[in-house]
Amino acid sequence: MVRASQATTFSSSAYFDDRGPHGTAQPITEHVNPHSRPIVSYFFPKGVGEHHYGERHPMKPHRLTLTNALVMGYGLDKQIHHIYNPRPATQAELEMYHDHDYIDFLSRVTPNNQNEMRHLIDMFNCVEDCPIFSEMYDFCRMYAGASLAGARKLTAGACDTAINWSGGLHHAKRGEASGFCYVNDIVLAILELLRYHPRVLYIDIDIHHGDGVELAFYHSNRVMTVSFHKYTGDFFPGTGKLDDNGASLGKHFCLNVPLQDGIDDDMYLTIFKTVIDDTVTAFRPTSIVLQCGADSLGCDRLGAFNLSIAAHGECVNFVRKFNVPLLVLGGGGYTIKNVSRCWTYETAVLVGATIPDELPATAYDPFFRDSQWKLHPPLTGRVENQNSPASLQRITISIRNKLRYLQGAPSVAMQEIPPDLEGWLADEERKQEEIDEERGTALAGERRSDRSMARNEFFEGDNDVDQDERPVSVKRTVSSRKTRAPGKRARGKAKGRPSASAKEDGEEIEELPVAAASRSTKPRRTAKTRARARAKPAEKDKDLPDADFEAADAETDAPTPVDLEIDIS
Repeated sequence: MVRASQATTFSSSAYFDDRGPHGTAQPITEHVNPHSRPIVSYFFPKGVGEHHYGERHPMKPHRLTLTNALVMGYGLDKQIHHIYNPRPATQAELEMYHDHDYIDFLSRVTPNNQNEMRHLIDMFNCVEDCPIFSEMYDFCRMYAGASLAGARKLTAGACDTAINWSGGLHHAKRGEASGFCYVNDIVLAILELLRYHPRVLYIDIDIHHGDGVELAFYHSNRVMTVSFHKYTGDFFPGTGKLDDNGASLGKHFCLNVPLQDGIDDDMYLTIFKTVIDDTVTAFRPTSIVLQCGADSLGCDRLGAFNLSIAAHGECVNFVRKFNVPLLVLGGGGYTIKNVSRCWTYETAVLVGATIPDELPATAYDPFFRDSQWKLHPPLTGRVENQNSPASLQRITISIRNKLRYLQGAPSVAMQEIPPDLEGWLADEERKQEEIDEERGTALAGERRSDRSMARNEFFEGDNDVDQDERPVSVKRTVSSRKTRAPGKRARGKAKGRPSASAKEDGEEIEELPVAAASRSTKPRRTAKTRARARAKPAEKDKDLPDADFEAADAETDAPTPVDLEIDIS
């Protein structure tokens, strides 16, 4: 039996954490107009935040649960058009990029049998940073399935922005794990987008270089990768130099922006907006994938930047304003209370909602007690800024020089056509300009209509533009072509012209312009005589008054010889 005095606890808060004078955000109650644009879809696999990498491991999937709790606590779910619990990815979908042996290994290895599979664990790099933990394969299928679902919604036109904070694991390679990442959901999502979109732009604002995505599309000109990251040579993963530009067809389609410790909001936003604006202008993407790793925030457990949550969100807002189909993914971030606040704020930015600085009441209030339950705690100024305006300007100039090599957006010709599009593309009728565009953009829409002229070319037929007489129709009669004695060849006679003997027989032929008829009465000229004739205008036409044009036209109606045997040798 509970006494009346024991009916209340020591705190008036529903979650046993009294905020005192600090306010609590009230959730949004107004629902979004279902026909408003842009359409935003939110993907959260149920149970994805319940997995655990192991004790003392910096990667905490629990951050996804915190993020989802704050999103729902602010009432942002009412401002989102569609919320999905996507199905896990199948093994066949994972093998669209990854090797079969590697995916088969992930599906079979467990903490209980890892000793028997030690040789495979070493082969696939599932050591130290990438440990074997319980239900690891299910975790990979969950976040990869959410990214694939978002890409499918974008290609189908069912939404304009797709959000999956559980994705963004950009270090995984085709046949091995790397940097806390087992399956590269970003590459799988981009491959899905490429089934419909000719050009995809990948932007990475994680503090670590997006090496896995860059490597996957290093030789492709249909995917441009742009990574903003810390680079010192020994900071993980050790790649991402300014000079890494891609290879083969992908030359200059790989951009890296290496930064030093302590970069602040103003410097980061300046170089981010400059580089992205120039890249979008040159590449003209039809869809964008944005990886929002939150380890670039200040005070991160593994990071060394001085970015605030507001600046991080401004990068998202800047990309959103291009009005291009956008897939937004998570990524790194190892101070989970800041990660959840950052991704919640960026969810509000993507749906166009304004949320207060006070956090809503959730079951996880103790996580935010030290920051007094604020959405934007002070995170900057903890690390000395080693970036100078001159160094950032050099990076910007180098990026712009690389973009000059693009010379417009690349063609949409595909190296390997997806099976479901092959039949449709085979029946598609293409114009000449579209064919030129597939070969290269240099000639697209710029076909020349003027003709080339050889020195020994004779002007006959429709190509003759050297006409001195006015075109007047005449009617002549021919009966049959005169038979020539074998072995004799007529000189100066045009092929296919009616002969003089044909005029005697009286067969009706079609009407021809008088210019063509009168041209046949002239002897054939060489290139030199033609040049001299062009240099002197016809005196007859020059001196003829305007009043006498009708008389001249009448004279042309008289039958004239149409062929002459002339020897000019």
